[in-house]
Amino acid sequence: MDKIEALKAVHTHYKAIRSEIAKAIIGQDEILEALLIAFFSNGHAQLVGVPGLAKTMMIQSLADVMDLRFRRIQFTPDLMPSDITGTEVIEEDMQTGRRSFRFIKGPLFGNIILADEINRTPPKTQSALLEAMQEHQVTAAGTSYPLEAPFFVLATQNPIEQEGTYPLPEAQLDRFMFQLNVGYPSAEEEKEIVVRTTGSGPVQLQKVISRDELLEIQKAVGTLPVAGHVVDHAIAMARSTRPDGSSIPMIGKYVKWGAGPRASQYLVIAAKTRAALSGKLTPDEEDVNAVAPQVLRHRILRNFKAEADGVSVDDLIRQLIRESHD
Repeated sequence: MDKIEALKAVHTHYKAIRSEIAKAIIGQDEILEALLIAFFSNGHAQLVGVPGLAKTMMIQSLADVMDLRFRRIQFTPDLMPSDITGTEVIEEDMQTGRRSFRFIKGPLFGNIILADEINRTPPKTQSALLEAMQEHQVTAAGTSYPLEAPFFVLATQNPIEQEGTYPLPEAQLDRFMFQLNVGYPSAEEEKEIVVRTTGSGPVQLQKVISRDELLEIQKAVGTLPVAGHVVDHAIAMARSTRPDGSSIPMIGKYVKWGAGPRASQYLVIAAKTRAALSGKLTPDEEDVNAVAPQVLRHRILRNFKAEADGVSVDDLIRQLIRESHD
């Protein structure tokens, strides 16, 4: 398959997935597009929203239309690292009486991992995800166990209820390609949700893409060429979030620290995937601008003055994008 055919296949699979998921999920088009961009970019995503917005259902629906192993981990205050990575148990050979350790894999050994309410578990358990997300492996008792590709961590978080929660450290937040803010549906969408969910039983979704096809898509997206000026635009945008070197007054006034080099990488990767999903042969600066809020919002730390003046991170990113057009 040549590059043109591969990109056409990406666009075709994307439309098939969106069409199938629409049978179960009403609205949330931007969130679903962003999730698929993360999937095809081999990245992880965090979904932030109040309860009842179908965050878990969206992830479950994505798993249903892909031929992948889905694992859901409910993060709680008493969850231990071995509860998600796995643990060693002692086994005795009945014939020789010899005892040995055997590693029993935990729920992290899947393809799509739903880390439900990730901020409800202590940092010790949260950090158990770091190696898996970055290295795609789990280490136990000095032995490393590879995780099967593709491997996605999709974490949910409730932004309102903060009692009994543990904020994710910046090192872990940086491992997520996207942070997605899930909002309320429109009045028309909410009516359709109520009518559909209070009527017939749940919709059975069909698998429309295989594991091998998904891996081929990731490979095709990775080979997409990017013009030098687009790479420069992505790097400039990430660097402009840093108050010590930004030419944007709002950044210097309201930001404590900005995005690191991983943001530049993710801006380019996500822009390539967005272009491929749209059927384009190469990304442009508009693709970078379109993915910038999802890539940057969890990598910018506001200072006290920003909080006092009611300036949000998204306000800063919108100003950043406006300045990039000037």
